[in-house]
Amino acid sequence: MATNSERARLVATEDSHRVTPAELFFDLVFVYAITQVTALMADDPSALRLLGGVVVLALLWWCWCSFAWLGNVVRADSGAMFTVLVAVMAVVLIVSLAVPEVYADAPGGVPTPLLFVLCYGTVRVLHLVTYWLSDPGDQTLHRVLRRTALLSVAPPFALLLVGTAFTGVPRILIWLAAVAFDYLAIFVTGKSGWRVSSPGHFAERHGLIVIIALGESIVAIGVGVTGFPLSGPTVGAAAVGLFLAAGLWHLYFRQVADSAEHRLTTLTDDDRTRLARDVYTFLHLPLVAGVVITALGMKKTLQQIADTDHYDLAEPLHGVVAWALPGGVGLFLLGAALIVLRTSNRRSPALFAASAVCLAAGPLVTLIPSFVALGLLAGGVTVLGHAHRR
Repeated sequence: MATNSERARLVATEDSHRVTPAELFFDLVFVYAITQVTALMADDPSALRLLGGVVVLALLWWCWCSFAWLGNVVRADSGAMFTVLVAVMAVVLIVSLAVPEVYADAPGGVPTPLLFVLCYGTVRVLHLVTYWLSDPGDQTLHRVLRRTALLSVAPPFALLLVGTAFTGVPRILIWLAAVAFDYLAIFVTGKSGWRVSSPGHFAERHGLIVIIALGESIVAIGVGVTGFPLSGPTVGAAAVGLFLAAGLWHLYFRQVADSAEHRLTTLTDDDRTRLARDVYTFLHLPLVAGVVITALGMKKTLQQIADTDHYDLAEPLHGVVAWALPGGVGLFLLGAALIVLRTSNRRSPALFAASAVCLAAGPLVTLIPSFVALGLLAGGVTVLGHAHRR
């Protein structure tokens, strides 16, 4: 049992550890951060801005994942750890405030892209230092932390700094290279040394972030109709959008999450670490990114249906938004299919086929009314849930 002095510092978790209120409090800043990413993409809905938004989301995801791993081995509600979490929350809040101007810095004030990168680097350093202090005697952990600092933190951070000296396409591409380098380095260095003390806690943490992303899609519905009078089509489209979010929720929590958690529980040591890295750190990013992109499509769909002064109900979606609505769902389904494949070594033809159809459906969406496209997508996800179960 830990002494009072130990509890004032860092307290190790146990196998039965579950998510604490401190971690739910920590997630609140990421609710705002995800909302800001959707706003960033919606402000200039182009293919380039969509790519830039995904890059920012990937960086935010890395910040969140770092402390999801740490919270699995150290109690987040212990004195020192909670202090670190609050400090990280403050830094991530600054990162979130910077997101709307990260590619188009407004005149006046501090250089927003540089502020964004410096705060991101601060989060990564706090994570490594706290992890080191969590077990001063674990030399295996210390070796992997050193490798992570040298390969996964320092070079990508340097690239991010270089990217702040550019604007437009060069900045997005340099930052994309930094993200790719970071993820590849973690894949190479993250095979051993890390620990998953409580599989149930680890799975629950990632399930909660999926709920947060789905919540953003519901918020996007409300934002899309803000400032417009409510009408029958607007109310109907909002309900259909909710059904779409519910279909994604059902698919993940009823048919993907439980089997992934069960598989994680059956493994030990490095096998458990590798599965946690692949299924949760890597393959949950497409799930979250898919929901955020779908939220962009839902926001623009509801906005178009509600804005009767400029659009009629027969108006289809256009441009990248027409792809975002089904494409985000396709990305979510692809992530789910890959999770099923990694956890059970079984291919899911229904998920893979539906993912391919959604990812390629953008041109079709430009030909049919936006309300119809939203309805077909919601119905398709519902049918897919039953087909995948069978």
